[in-house]
Amino acid sequence: MNDVLQQLAEVLEQRKQQSADQSYVASLYAKGLDHILKKLGEEATETVIAAKDGDPDKIIYETADLWFHSLVMLAHQGLGPEPVLNELQRRFGLSGLQEKAQRDSSH
Repeated sequence: MNDVLQQLAEVLEQRKQQSADQSYVASLYAKGLDHILKKLGEEATETVIAAKDGDPDKIIYETADLWFHSLVMLAHQGLGPEPVLNELQRRFGLSGLQEKAQRDSSH
């Protein structure tokens, strides 16, 4: 599973070198963070709607779009999936309430 995310992260980095008319991802980078965030928000909304509709195929499709655009946002910010995966790994063994309490106490 992590291999797919790592492979995608590598492709997203490569797209930074391409021109916006050659690559969808390059066009997102060229339009900047605000455009990427708008697209991410759209994908999140489409994922919510798919979940409300209850069609498993649509849920999977829209979630893939959401994850993809999340990775684009991370790459634009100079990040990859590894720190996010590390954070999820860190949370293993913690209850959601414990994790939330740790976050609340650190702010």
